[in-house]
Amino acid sequence: MDRTQALAALSALAHADRLDLLRLLYPAGPEGMAAGEIARSLGLSASRLSFHLSQMEGAGLIGSRRVARNVFYAVDPRGLGGTISYLLNDCCQENPEVIACCTRNRPAAE
Repeated sequence: MDRTQALAALSALAHADRLDLLRLLYPAGPEGMAAGEIARSLGLSASRLSFHLSQMEGAGLIGSRRVARNVFYAVDPRGLGGTISYLLNDCCQENPEVIACCTRNRPAAE
């Protein structure tokens, strides 16, 4: 991932609705969720959801597939992973303290 891609992804994530969107879609796995179901779950209008989906897809954080008249959206693990990797490896230079904060069983703050 290059700097421009990382900035697009981080910018896309810097909005409450889009972060909620990512948190909703991730557990749905590769099957994803239909746009209508996403809109209902997040309480967003179709036009507002469409805008946010477009931003996330353009940043490479989610992907879409059409099934009949429905469009399903799912998290793109490579896009999300690339963004996290860019921060950890390129920006933070693999700092062990930063990486330790990212593990599930991180030690309590001193």
